[in-house]
Amino acid sequence: WGLTVLMWPAEEFLRVTKQYLPHLARLCLISTFLEDGIRMWFQWNEQRDYIEATWSCGYFLATCFVLLNLIGQLGGCVLILSRNFVQYACFGLFGIIALQTVAYSILWDLKFLMRNLALGGGLLLLLAESRSEGKSMFAGVPSMGESSPKQYMQLGGRVLLVLMFMTLLHFDFNFFSILQNLVGTALIILVAIGFKTKLAALTLVLWLLVINVYFNAFWTIPAYKPMHDFLKYDFFQTTSVIGGLLLVVALGPGGVSMDEKKKEW
Repeated sequence: WGLTVLMWPAEEFLRVTKQYLPHLARLCLISTFLEDGIRMWFQWNEQRDYIEATWSCGYFLATCFVLLNLIGQLGGCVLILSRNFVQYACFGLFGIIALQTVAYSILWDLKFLMRNLALGGGLLLLLAESRSEGKSMFAGVPSMGESSPKQYMQLGGRVLLVLMFMTLLHFDFNFFSILQNLVGTALIILVAIGFKTKLAALTLVLWLLVINVYFNAFWTIPAYKPMHDFLKYDFFQTTSVIGGLLLVVALGPGGVSMDEKKKEW
């Protein structure tokens, strides 16, 4: 009964914001790519020198890397926000994530790897949304129902999104940390399996929003300090995951979920 009562705020929120929520979700989701693309422009020399020194690939290839990141990310963001060629833009941003994971040695840093995978989860949900709007490459082909790729994109997106929250768990033995871990773990399990999904996702949005503003307040740090860039990067990555969760709230969990299966019981 408690969960049923608590579902009302989520449904009411969705009803009031139905027209605006998908747009806000997309803007939040692409924010980290937008910020990183702009950073490539303003830190062109630093980024190029880093890649050239790290990989000993020469001036030309390092310049190509920075240029590809700049154009790929900003171009992808423009296409997604304008709702043009969304599927191709998502695949391009998948490529950027993979490229940066290797180039910046994120592959060996579990925390940042999990956050990059969470970003990929958000893009999967965006792909699912583009299919739900009837912009699939297979328009006119009869729906395959529960086995359609869209359902599995939503499942994969939900599971990958929860990786962000695993990086936020604290292993301090005090009451607040234990309570935060228990509540957070319960919510991410609900999102992953698709049970009371909209309520759980909306609760995680609010929780993550508070954590993001409190711990990643880059605007309080002078721009010349390295911590400013680190917190700024963290802030926009977290904002992108918030965008992915807002898509879950807007779209629902999809066919491969307990919420959907309950309708058959």
